[in-house]
Amino acid sequence: MKKVNIGGVPEHFNLAWYLTLKNGEYKAEDINLRWHDYHGGTGQMCKGLRNSDIDLAVILTEGIVKDIIDGNPSSIVQTYTQSPLIWGIHVAAESKFKTIDDIKGSRAAISRYGSGSHLMAFVNAKNNGWDLEKDLNFSVIENLDGAVEGLTNGNADYFMWEKFTTKPLVDDGIFKRISNCPSPWPCFMIAVRDEFLRNNEKEVKTILNIINGTTAEFKNIPSIDRTIANRYGQELEDVQEWLSITEWSQELIDEETLNKVQNQLLQLNIIPEKWAYKDLVHKI
Repeated sequence: MKKVNIGGVPEHFNLAWYLTLKNGEYKAEDINLRWHDYHGGTGQMCKGLRNSDIDLAVILTEGIVKDIIDGNPSSIVQTYTQSPLIWGIHVAAESKFKTIDDIKGSRAAISRYGSGSHLMAFVNAKNNGWDLEKDLNFSVIENLDGAVEGLTNGNADYFMWEKFTTKPLVDDGIFKRISNCPSPWPCFMIAVRDEFLRNNEKEVKTILNIINGTTAEFKNIPSIDRTIANRYGQELEDVQEWLSITEWSQELIDEETLNKVQNQLLQLNIIPEKWAYKDLVHKI
């Protein structure tokens, strides 16, 4: 049986992987797929791919594009979630900050440099006409627990994370959400280490076929909204809203969309140059 390691954030977006693993669908195809939770998000997963700790990752688009260009020997093999990610912009519940204008020039909590929370801070700054050099400051907090501690203790001022994941913290009076910032592209990609892909393309194709079968029908799974609410500690109405705006994909990201991502990252000085489509993706 072929052992394959895959990483992703332990959030509702990835429930489809849990369901297919629980059903033994990979083992039925002689694949021992091992899921690894990455609480630190995209930056931590990029490191995992580089170090061969994982073979595949379900990873934020902007983060994996940046890291491949920075030398990560991996390729995008498919879009996982077609819809954008809705990033909530949060401050501590007792914070003096109440609007986007208030946090200009203050410290953004980020899980690590190169992470989604880091890169999207640039997108938010650009959206609001800030000076990208003067108005952005960062405090590394590693993960969501670190953000709670950092904002509460005053070690950072605001934190960008997926809106529905952080909603329970808003409901509990720990965070206050002052705005939202949708990513300007499909949010999650599936990336694979190039070395692993060269030797195991058949297994990767099988894995994609299995997960695609579940994501294509995900919204029709009986009581899926209640399952998500119970598993991830979310309110049922929040889950239903999330399901209504989220679309999965079973296709490879197209060249036009990937160029759009690169154009934005280049404009924000997050990447030094654009790469050819064929050098970022691998069509299976």
